Amino acid sequence: MNRITVAQRVLYFFVTSIARAVYNVTAVGQEQLPEGGFLLLPNHISFVDAIVLQLTFRKRQIRYVIDQEWFDKPLLRPIMRLVGCIPITSRRAKEAVRAAADAVRNGDIVCLFPEGQLTRSGTLLRLQRGYELIARQAEAVVVPVWLDQLWGSIFSYQGGRFFSKWPRRIPYRVTIAFGRPLPHDRADIATVREELLKLGEFCFSRRPSLDRHLASAAVGGLKRKPFATAVIDGLDGSSLTNSKLLGAGAALSRELRRKFPNESRIAIVLPATKGAVVANLAVVLAGKVPVGLNFTSGRAAIESSCQRANLRVVITASAFMQRLTDFPWPEHVVRLDEIMPPMKMSILRWWMMSIFAPAALLCRLLEIPKQGGHNEAILLFTSGSSGEPKGVVLTHRNILGNVAQFNVLLDATKDDAVLASLPFFHSFGSTVTLWYPLIEGVRTVTTPNPLESAKNAALIDKYKITLLLAAPTFLRGYLRKAEPKQFQTLRLIITGAEKLPLDLAETFEKKFGKHVFEGYGLTETAPVVSVNLPEPPRRNPNDSVQPSSRVGSVGKMAPGIAAEIREPETDRHLSLHETGMLWLRGVNIFEGYLHDPERTAEVLQDGWFKTGDIGRFDEDGFLYIEGRLSRFSKIGGEMVPHEALEQKILAALDLSGQSDRLIAIVGVADETKGEAVVLLSAVDVDLAQLREKLREAGVPNLWIPKKICRVEAIPVLASGKLDLGRCARIAQDSTIAEQ
Repeated sequence: MNRITVAQRVLYFFVTSIARAVYNVTAVGQEQLPEGGFLLLPNHISFVDAIVLQLTFRKRQIRYVIDQEWFDKPLLRPIMRLVGCIPITSRRAKEAVRAAADAVRNGDIVCLFPEGQLTRSGTLLRLQRGYELIARQAEAVVVPVWLDQLWGSIFSYQGGRFFSKWPRRIPYRVTIAFGRPLPHDRADIATVREELLKLGEFCFSRRPSLDRHLASAAVGGLKRKPFATAVIDGLDGSSLTNSKLLGAGAALSRELRRKFPNESRIAIVLPATKGAVVANLAVVLAGKVPVGLNFTSGRAAIESSCQRANLRVVITASAFMQRLTDFPWPEHVVRLDEIMPPMKMSILRWWMMSIFAPAALLCRLLEIPKQGGHNEAILLFTSGSSGEPKGVVLTHRNILGNVAQFNVLLDATKDDAVLASLPFFHSFGSTVTLWYPLIEGVRTVTTPNPLESAKNAALIDKYKITLLLAAPTFLRGYLRKAEPKQFQTLRLIITGAEKLPLDLAETFEKKFGKHVFEGYGLTETAPVVSVNLPEPPRRNPNDSVQPSSRVGSVGKMAPGIAAEIREPETDRHLSLHETGMLWLRGVNIFEGYLHDPERTAEVLQDGWFKTGDIGRFDEDGFLYIEGRLSRFSKIGGEMVPHEALEQKILAALDLSGQSDRLIAIVGVADETKGEAVVLLSAVDVDLAQLREKLREAGVPNLWIPKKICRVEAIPVLASGKLDLGRCARIAQDSTIAEQ
């Protein structure tokens, strides 16, 4: 084992002294490191990764495998030689592999950055296979290691540039987590990626900032730029600056505390408007839990939600109440249009304080706890697409963690503006278009109805919206009613809630010249899990491409989320590259359903969440969702994916690219084969002709629908998702009627 020489010790003394003044490094897992030689595999975030990593080894030398181009730079070459770096080129890779393997056998720690380049997106890149050759030749163990929180430092590419930005803080906190040593014959690409993701999740979950109270984070976000516009109401064009929004929210929060001191949860029944933003902020500032009720649901579902959450107070508006003729209103109804006008002086006082009082003092005056942690922050109810709505309890850590994760992915600028068209009772609308803008200072334009495509397109054009978040269903409306010039300012269009049909994405891009990026999330994940994004800009033409999107996938996972693929029936652990049930772990994963321990136990096991989705990863880390387990039918022992079959049928009927949802596949019980598929169709279809066309397209006989059920329209929810419950009832009723 090589010890550090005198010359190296002198160099390390000067370098590490400077580094320790800038970086506060916490190392975890060192006790499991082998005493002999081994191969170290870290993620690659910044130019100082090697220096920061060396801070965790006081008595042992790390020998780095580096590109020959850097090794040969005149200023760096003497230092590279002194610390024992091993140069590598594509032409002489075998020599470098042999030298690295010899060093490991001699007892050295050899470090190779398996991504081969610095990330320009903050996410883990494809792992190169060179490390496998070194490990096999040396018959050495492999130790994955994760460097956390270096993304955002001046030496990282955050913000689209290196160096030319100010440090966020000094000393800069960094966590380094060493994983369990892997035998060389088990350290394949999929396994190492999985271990790195788990280490990344472990580090992310340790961040102290995640233990803050949601209200404290919102106050901090609104205080940063008090005179910047926070929200514009698309209905009347009125707006609130950050300080005015904070003043109105603070004043209303005092009133809620005074009137309802014993209520822990307060329901909010409002569409996405300026008033809804104020109401949600006020409830959180009051130390209570906002509950977004899905006012588009049926009366029974709403009554069930109110009863489960023990809701006795609701915030709404008189005009909106008149539209909800069959809504089961709780005992106490707070109408914003009645309660806010008499509070003008209180709003003015809090507005002034929000401008001049420091954030810490404002939080004390508002009696906001210093920590929220694992306490309930907001309560959302699932859309009920496949059953009775479940109450999803999201903690302060869940929301703050997902906001931080999404912030890394989006990397928003001061000029960005988001269209808040999704209702705030929807998880994406709540986290991404409500709390994310408040905490990170992104301007929001609200619009109450995502289906009013013409009005919303006009708002995009008028207010120079750059970020559009929508379900594929809503994109179909834009295809019919929007003009290309109205979308010129959009830099990012992200869809979620349901699978993005490729033909819809192509038609949209052809008309508007804007690429549509698909993401993935669930209410239980707060909700963002992964998203496709534009490729990060290259500093020069010779830089390699770092893919950030891939057709057919739902993108790369957000930082701080670990994943496993397991066999659906047995939960047996599979490779990330195999297809199976997707399990997730991370700070954004909810901690249980409200008053429902049985269903909680079904999906949460040892901190891992069973998503109910069938998926796999490719070698670049892109996640592919093959479909929800509930959207598969098991026929004759074979799993038939409904979404894939729908695309086959659309192609066979020449209906691809249509702006409306025209068909849906539903599974129904079948005596002979256990299950059969029924086609719900909003257009006339001849079953015999369809069967012939599907057979010509190579569709297996088991996949071909048993019958067609003609409907006026395919049932969808307010979120744009397919209403699986209604679809199943229609198919079942139709089948029973024929018997």
